[in-house]
Amino acid sequence: MGDTAKPVARRQLPLRPAGPDTVAALLDWYDRERRDLPWRGKRGRRSDPYKVWLSEVMLQQTTVKAVIPFYERFLARWPTVEALAAANLDDVLAAWAGLGYYSRARSLHKCAQAVVAEHGGQFPRTEADLVALPGIGPYTAAAIAAIAFGEAATPVDGNIERVVARLFAVRHPLPAAKREIKRLAETLTPQRRAGDFAQAMMDLGASLCSSKNPSCLMCPLQQDCHAHASGIAAQLPVKLVKPNRPVRYGMAFLALSEDGQVLLRKRPEAGLLGGMMEVPSTEWGDDWPPVDQALIAQPVRTDWWTVPGAVSHTFTHFRLELVVLRAIVPVGAGLTFWASPERCRWVPRRDLHAAALPSVMRKIIAHGLKEH
Repeated sequence: MGDTAKPVARRQLPLRPAGPDTVAALLDWYDRERRDLPWRGKRGRRSDPYKVWLSEVMLQQTTVKAVIPFYERFLARWPTVEALAAANLDDVLAAWAGLGYYSRARSLHKCAQAVVAEHGGQFPRTEADLVALPGIGPYTAAAIAAIAFGEAATPVDGNIERVVARLFAVRHPLPAAKREIKRLAETLTPQRRAGDFAQAMMDLGASLCSSKNPSCLMCPLQQDCHAHASGIAAQLPVKLVKPNRPVRYGMAFLALSEDGQVLLRKRPEAGLLGGMMEVPSTEWGDDWPPVDQALIAQPVRTDWWTVPGAVSHTFTHFRLELVVLRAIVPVGAGLTFWASPERCRWVPRRDLHAAALPSVMRKIIAHGLKEH
């Protein structure tokens, strides 16, 4: 009988410290595998700072796939920072509707006006000057400085955070580890091609170094990655368990006029969904309001019909449950004091697509208009 076959030991490459070789390996990979994104400059050329800024603001808390159509429509309508600065804020909010986090749209408009008024329509080059503009935080300032101007700046978004945490095997949980991860990322930022390096880190985190099931065998940084060497890549970065979101409740009043218009109200500029249009509603509280109490907030005194079911919507810090009350009212019906008539307007149903309505309000309208 022949000898029993013995398993062949796999040769383990020595783990090298992250440094210039890491940067070179990642840039080589990026030159082959870079994503083709509408805001990126052509190979070997810097990106337009206006396009970088616009994309980075839109990408906050939103995926690339979701952002691209918004970005392309936005850029077609306002192709320069001067055009955006001259735009009507309500038009900007309407174009932003569906992206969420609407304070970003208001800050975007203010920032465009500041760039035009204070910098002659040219974005400043340095992080310090960029972060002084409305709505630009440390991450966005670093991204613009590196990608648009080639400054040796270090943006750290969620993708880069994940790559760095694994590369250096950072075991401290987020968000406490953010400062350490930022410091480690800065040790890698090259003086040359800093923008390409930042985008390479973003692309790596969005593809091979994904949050679940990272493709370590295909990763250009496998030889440098301490988390892979320790077999813990999929467990990093460590995140604290978030508490359950509280639930808030309310009632929304969908008033339809006999000539096919919907009553909408503009929300106050400050606060959640500031400056956007809404379906008038009660306050959102910790429990369902009694019907008689809810009717105090009715925008028109009429008979309301309760639409079966409820609308659910999840915000960052809470979940909202709304019952929709619907009524058909005569043209020219008077509005109540509680409706804040100065902020209300009737919008034809055919024009609702162009109104500055956030997703939750579109859900309310769609639910209220369904045949039950």
